[in-house]
Amino acid sequence: MIVKINMDKTLSGEERQHDYFRSKVEDELKRFESHITRIEVYLKDENGIKDGFNDMSCLLEARLEGRQPIAVSSQADTIEQALSSAIDKMRASVQTIIG
Repeated sequence: MIVKINMDKTLSGEERQHDYFRSKVEDELKRFESHITRIEVYLKDENGIKDGFNDMSCLLEARLEGRQPIAVSSQADTIEQALSSAIDKMRASVQTIIG
């Protein structure tokens, strides 16, 4: 399972932060790694440099073997919360699709 992290220009994209996000996705979706070939993570600050509530968004797109890609998204106050919520949604979606 390949995990690719994409961040918009308003977020600081340190390599260790990328590694943390990558390992979180891999750990949480490990039981589906034989079905998922690739996951793309898109992290974005909806308000740019301005403060706001629920302005961090995460979109996860998973490529499943022999099936159409699926995508889920989530918004929260922090990137970590948005990522965790999106991972939970992805886990539920993949579980429903492959049983």
